[in-house]
Amino acid sequence: MILNELAQGLTPMAEGVAWFEGLPEDEQRKVLHMLVLFCGQARAREADVPESIARSGIRPTHTPAVMLTKWRFGMNRLPTYELTKSFRPLMALFSIADTRRRETHCAGGCGHAWHNLSAQPREGEGA
Repeated sequence: MILNELAQGLTPMAEGVAWFEGLPEDEQRKVLHMLVLFCGQARAREADVPESIARSGIRPTHTPAVMLTKWRFGMNRLPTYELTKSFRPLMALFSIADTRRRETHCAGGCGHAWHNLSAQPREGEGA
């Protein structure tokens, strides 16, 4: 749920990064794997990569950015110190692709619960 909230701008990226960094390493790697799958489902394009790197705040020379530029997604296999650097551009790539998908394929409304998050109460809020 938080990945979709981040992609839609409903949760600030700083909050998402703090959430990610608070996870145990094995969970961080699972999140990265899920993000790769979500990017595929949202139909991310190689042409989206430069913008995702720019949005991520990491340098284009960082390993995760270089990997994305080469359309390689094995970031969950990188050393621990690269995981947050991997999360940022993957999250940005997912956001770009998901936004495009919501604006095109789901423009007239859709039944995807994850595309209608702003209409749903957040956990702990009254229904």
